[in-house]
Amino acid sequence: MWKQDFTPIADQLWLSAIVALIPILYFFWALAVKRMKGHVAGLTTLLLAVVLVVIAYRMPAGKAVMSVTQGAVYGLLPIGWIIITSVFLYKLTVKTGHFDIIRNSVISLTEDRRLQALLIAFSFGAFLEGAAGFGAPVAISAALLAGLGFNPLYAAGLCLIANTAPVAFGAVGIPIISMEGPTGVPAMEISKMVGRQLPFLSIFIPFYLVLIMAGWKKTVEVLPAIIVSGVSFALTQYLSSNFLGPELPDILSSLVSLVALAVFLNYWKPKSTFRFATESEVAAAGQAVRATHSSGEVFRAWSPFLVLTALISLWGIPQVKAALTGHYEGTNGLLKAVNAIGSHLTFMPPVPGLNNQILNASGQPIAAVYKLELLGAAGTAILLAAVVSKFIVGISWKEWVRTFAETLNELKYPLITIASVVGFAYIANSSGMSTTLGMALAKTGSFFPFFSPILGWLGVFITGSDTSSNLLFGNLQKVTATSIGMDPVLALAANSSGGVVGKMISPQSIAVACAAVGLTGRESDLFRFTVKHSVFLIILIGILVYLQSTVLSWMIP
Repeated sequence: MWKQDFTPIADQLWLSAIVALIPILYFFWALAVKRMKGHVAGLTTLLLAVVLVVIAYRMPAGKAVMSVTQGAVYGLLPIGWIIITSVFLYKLTVKTGHFDIIRNSVISLTEDRRLQALLIAFSFGAFLEGAAGFGAPVAISAALLAGLGFNPLYAAGLCLIANTAPVAFGAVGIPIISMEGPTGVPAMEISKMVGRQLPFLSIFIPFYLVLIMAGWKKTVEVLPAIIVSGVSFALTQYLSSNFLGPELPDILSSLVSLVALAVFLNYWKPKSTFRFATESEVAAAGQAVRATHSSGEVFRAWSPFLVLTALISLWGIPQVKAALTGHYEGTNGLLKAVNAIGSHLTFMPPVPGLNNQILNASGQPIAAVYKLELLGAAGTAILLAAVVSKFIVGISWKEWVRTFAETLNELKYPLITIASVVGFAYIANSSGMSTTLGMALAKTGSFFPFFSPILGWLGVFITGSDTSSNLLFGNLQKVTATSIGMDPVLALAANSSGGVVGKMISPQSIAVACAAVGLTGRESDLFRFTVKHSVFLIILIGILVYLQSTVLSWMIP
């Protein structure tokens, strides 16, 4: 047995925090300054972390290595599995020519790149976040934008930035629901508070997205569309999170925003059509004379993604999810049958030498298992959509299998990146490094309301997941807030809200986005693109939370 020590360096919190910060600073340096390839940066960061936890944190080497394997397995399933199947489905539509029809159908609605980004990166991406999460929104929406003609780096960066407003309510509200257990605070109360923070971001993000793309003057030109997109999303997000709960805000908000903007574009058009400077006049003229397609052809082309949406939504329903993972306890006959299959395809083997072999600060053993939900993984829903789509797009089984093999080959380096960075996240947690950093930020006293969302931001950067960040720092947020007289509900909400803007710089998200648009090896370029926006947005959220803890305290439910 080994007990975690959160102040291993001379029993000093700040010295220990500096050591814990070294792998994170190294990773920033490796990508932003040295411009290493993602898998090289990920592997060397992981190696550095292992050395530090063994030497500085005195974690037994065997336990450190096994913790890495636990994270690597989780990085491959479910996260890597989602990327493989998402890119595979996209490639099927490209190979059969159906993506050309999808491209033309979007262009028929609007040829303006600004509005295409709002429809796909913001609204459609948010829907996928609400239904599935775990990388699927960025992978699919970035691939769609790249296929429309966006510069791949821009497509990936814009989708990462757009995928901030919905993250806290992603995967049918799991990030918020997960906080109720360890903190004892009702998920509904946290949902209400997050619903009084993120709508401000949801209004701002569409404007900010277009501003990044086109500059101030071209942004003002489409301000009516931005207002329709952002306000419809934010209003629905507020109402659903405060009166329905954390499960549906993303799905409802994205659908309302998508429909509202599509309808609005039937009655309003911008004065000029915006395209990127890199797009040639010949290509722009070619768009204007593209062949038109019948409604049946358009429906057939979009069908793989409609099937994908339906299956991901089905996989996200709590009762169905329970059956798929063999945990259903209801009486529905069909779900009981699915449960019988799911129970045989769900494996939770304990991690050798690690399970219940580490004691936390309270002296309680920490469980460690390899979580392998083969049927319940969202990637399996996407693979099933690809099987159905085989018949829709009319591709042979031979070509279907060949395309899958090509996808696996193309994604080998992104998968190494993801396995390594999730391995780092797990060893940072099991060694106590993450808690050390959290404890240091908690020492900021009266300024803690400002730093509270930064703690969530840091948690998502390390773990790649708002859910994991909430589980990691939720109780610390509650205890610290109570000790300084801050409302604990505000602190818990701040952790989740701050985490959403950490998603765009998380190594896992960067790897997913690069893989989706064929930029494997250019993770450093994408990181340099998103990091400044992430820092800017977390400062804004920190200011908002600080104001809500003082002059805007009436906003706390």
